[in-house]
Amino acid sequence: MSRAILTLAVGELLYLQLAVHLARSFRYWHRGSNLRFVLATDQPQNLPDDLGSIEIIDLEPGEFGEGFSPKLYLNELAPAEQTLFVDADCLCTGPLDEAFDRFAGHDVSVIGRPISEGEWFGDVSEICESFDIPAMPKFNGGAYYLEPGDACDAVYETAQSLKSEYDEIGFERLRTHPNDEVLVSLAMALHDQAPVPEDGTIMNSTLACPGGMDLDVLRGTSRLYNPSDHPEHNDWYPLEEMNPALVHFLGHETSQHPYRREAIRLRKVMRDGWPVWAADAWAALRFSMPWLTKERTKDLLRPAYHALFGTRSIQKSADSRH
Repeated sequence: MSRAILTLAVGELLYLQLAVHLARSFRYWHRGSNLRFVLATDQPQNLPDDLGSIEIIDLEPGEFGEGFSPKLYLNELAPAEQTLFVDADCLCTGPLDEAFDRFAGHDVSVIGRPISEGEWFGDVSEICESFDIPAMPKFNGGAYYLEPGDACDAVYETAQSLKSEYDEIGFERLRTHPNDEVLVSLAMALHDQAPVPEDGTIMNSTLACPGGMDLDVLRGTSRLYNPSDHPEHNDWYPLEEMNPALVHFLGHETSQHPYRREAIRLRKVMRDGWPVWAADAWAALRFSMPWLTKERTKDLLRPAYHALFGTRSIQKSADSRH
């Protein structure tokens, strides 16, 4: 079966820039592979020359709606018999062939587990009772798996139709928009589609690592720490250490270290043809050392600043999808 990674970059230029970093990390780990990388975007004219080998799906601005709505139409964009959609704010840290093997045979799937109670953008037990389903899969929408066909179309057509009833169903909005995750989740439950259990090898977001991470895209290092004794331990994740092939950054984290460091290193290696050691040195001297010094200085001075001027209001992230 043909296999492809699909990502979306529509609207703000930021999303295209993130997709470029994802594409470079994918190409680094899939040189000589038959696995395709497909980008659906409304601004292909802004792509750098070094991505000439990726495939482009041209979109009109707003073609699939705003906010999270475009992710409700992945079945119309899926370019292969096995398609893995990956959010643009992810980085690839290793080969993705095993991910496809784990998903194979699912019409639509995600990484997660069924839930029947609790809060997840609404009261889960009430929603399950209302739709007469035993449970619905909970997951992070940074990755969706599709095998296009009638069953896949049925799931996405249901998700699209549920969007018009979003508030009436009892779902809470995310950044004022309907959240694609709960719509696809409910549609999957209604069509008996199951998630792939979490084992920490395919995709994890930074929500999974309150204990921090070790990340080196070019050397294949991705260790996300979730210690059971950490005060912010995330009990949704059963593992204390995860080693995903895709690391999903959220919101403002794409403007922070280590994401920006990895983006710089990827640009130097994949666009400029530098050896990894030279990219390491450049990123350390030109970005990491100044950045970390500035952040540590701010941490030291923050108590005094707050004492003198009070606290500042939190600014909205430039990436409003999360």
